[in-house]
Amino acid sequence: MKNKKRIGCLGVFLITLLLVIVIGIVILIDSNTRLVTTEYKLRYDNLPAAFDGYRIVLLADLHGAEHGEKNEKLIEQVKKAKPDIIAVAGDLLDRYQPGHNEMNQLKVIYTLIPQLTEIAPVYYVTGNHEWDSGVVRNLMDFLNEQTGVYVLQNNYKRLTKGSDSIILAGIDDPGGPADMIKPRDFIEKIINTEAPDFLAVMVHRNYNLQMLSGLGVNLVLSGHAHGGMIRLPFTDGLIGPSHEMFPTHTSGVYKQGGTNMVVTRGLGNHLGWTRFLNNPQIVVVELGS
Repeated sequence: MKNKKRIGCLGVFLITLLLVIVIGIVILIDSNTRLVTTEYKLRYDNLPAAFDGYRIVLLADLHGAEHGEKNEKLIEQVKKAKPDIIAVAGDLLDRYQPGHNEMNQLKVIYTLIPQLTEIAPVYYVTGNHEWDSGVVRNLMDFLNEQTGVYVLQNNYKRLTKGSDSIILAGIDDPGGPADMIKPRDFIEKIINTEAPDFLAVMVHRNYNLQMLSGLGVNLVLSGHAHGGMIRLPFTDGLIGPSHEMFPTHTSGVYKQGGTNMVVTRGLGNHLGWTRFLNNPQIVVVELGS
């Protein structure tokens, strides 16, 4: 009888273990393949009236990935979001993807970007991987000369609706040229020159909230952290972009003073890292007054 009970208990244990493994595999596949859209509605007292309801799609960290053939799933969800503009916050490609070299990743980008520009104006800032790759010049030439994308390398555009306007600025990734203007000096120059009613800043890396808030920036659009890769309950992710444990500011809206920083979990992976409970993400920011 004891042997039968032991065999029975072992059978229950093995079945339970098998179910846990199967569920884990299903979650793992879903976490790395199912693209989700998350919308945030942000309200500001100083937003010009014409921009009430203005919609920004935030994309980042593609790392050469494809969601469906020719990124059709990504394009479909961006269209459904009905954006006024699309902000691409860096790391379109990856400096090293096993079996998916940089030239192959460029082909993905060359197919994706023209589809995005057909939906809405596209604004772009570099991430660290563009500068670490060997094809940054190819990418920049393509974006600047063939697509109509607004490449914001420490520069800005005034966006207008009727008689109202806001400023959208882009901070180039620090992996770029060593002699480029410092982020603080760049933002202070905009404020002193333009005196904007509302200032939004695109910057790839997700650790600029304190500095930008201190300068009076209203909205920050970032990526870089991939949502912490593994999103455990009560954490902001398990693994940071520098492989630190329990990182912060990895996904969602973070507020400091009058500044909202929106961080997307991104669209792809780096170096074979897999996501868990952390789906690739499109973010939609709707501004309200």
